Amino acid sequence: MQQLYDERKEQIKKAATKVFSRRGITGTKISMIAQEAGVSHGLFYHYYKSKEDLFTTLIQEAVETSLAEFGNLHQAPGTPLDKIRLMTEAMLDESGAPFFMLMHQARNSEGVPEAARKLIEQHPMSLYVDQLLPIFTEGQEKGEIVQGHTEQLISAYLTVLSGVMVLGEGYSIPPVDLLLRMVAR
Repeated sequence: MQQLYDERKEQIKKAATKVFSRRGITGTKISMIAQEAGVSHGLFYHYYKSKEDLFTTLIQEAVETSLAEFGNLHQAPGTPLDKIRLMTEAMLDESGAPFFMLMHQARNSEGVPEAARKLIEQHPMSLYVDQLLPIFTEGQEKGEIVQGHTEQLISAYLTVLSGVMVLGEGYSIPPVDLLLRMVAR
């Protein structure tokens, strides 16, 4: 019984991530999440008190997961450019992009629950830049990454990746190698 409960809850979270990432919190209705998840409207309330509760839960998980993934890049095998490629692929991957888009919605949308807004404020983009700084710096030292102000380079690269994700449907995702030309030497 617990396994079924957990599976259903995960199904709702996955559907909500997809809907919230496209429509934001104010543009999302519980019925949209329920339909995407293939569950009844009433069943939603068996798992979550409100869409705000679910949104905040998803933001908490997205922040924790993204920080862990960025932190794990340091242990990944390969050169600094290989690590940046791995990060880029993960961010643009069909399964990863909605989490980054969800965080984008939390940073930039109206009507974000206070608890979710506080999580985002406690985890600003500068944390991600700081985690990537040693990788980009090493890449610059090895001649793999273009020279220049490292923090600005990282911020610009993350901005481009975010822009690619924000455009979403109707636009083609550029190949990772094309995006890497921005930072590769």
